[in-house]
Amino acid sequence: MPIDFEFPTKVRDMVSTITPLDIFDIIIVAMILYKVYQMIHDTRAMTLVKGLMVIISLTIICGWLNLHVMTWILQKSSEWLLIALPILFQPELRRALEHLGQGQFFSHGASLMDKREAELVVDEIVKTAKKLSQTKTGALMVIEREMKLNDISVTGIHIDGIISSEFLLNVFIVNTPLHDGAAIIRGNRLISAACVLPLTENTGLSTELGTRHRAAIGLSEQCDALIVVVSEETGTISVAEGGHLMRRFDEKTLAAKIRPAFVGKENKIFGKFLSKWREKK
Repeated sequence: MPIDFEFPTKVRDMVSTITPLDIFDIIIVAMILYKVYQMIHDTRAMTLVKGLMVIISLTIICGWLNLHVMTWILQKSSEWLLIALPILFQPELRRALEHLGQGQFFSHGASLMDKREAELVVDEIVKTAKKLSQTKTGALMVIEREMKLNDISVTGIHIDGIISSEFLLNVFIVNTPLHDGAAIIRGNRLISAACVLPLTENTGLSTELGTRHRAAIGLSEQCDALIVVVSEETGTISVAEGGHLMRRFDEKTLAAKIRPAFVGKENKIFGKFLSKWREKK
């Protein structure tokens, strides 16, 4: 194969046409694509994306091999998939639109609580889960993260109280109006209790899992919340996240699991500014 000595010149000419505005444009697109990847990573949508990539790859290969019938079928399938995408990706699209509306699309979920306040909230939740586990009292505690759960909180009873172990234990007293359903935690406040959660449609789950666990998994499939579940039958503490249920937590592992929901990865400069502003207040 003859060597193309003009290739470096062509590359240099192409690079010379790139302006600072083009670089800015590329950076924005890259940030959006990365954020989209973060949102669908470890979700059911990622499996759908892989399926779409397989269809696109097959279409290119069949076109290159001149397999006209297969190419036509795959192209028509792609057209129908474009129509079906809004339905298939409904939870992810909804989450993205909510993040845009809340101005959180490019945020990192940073908590406005300082580390000391966050640790106090974590300790109170862990203490509550331990006591509920010891008495085998069923409970659902939903820890809100970036995605606001206002549509879930309105299904229960509005409270808006400061988080404490004693307060949470009173919420989950058996045979009281607040016991059945989930408690929604936002920052250091319990905003609502006795909330109704959507049940998962996953038919491959163990038959040992009851309604609480299926509700926890169902909500975690639709948002980024952490849902702490205490089993009424065994007292086992579990956590649902991203459509998956992790079981048999103790005090130490539960604290490690829920702590990042309260102590976000803040920008250091912003964190220092916020701390100084609070000290002045």
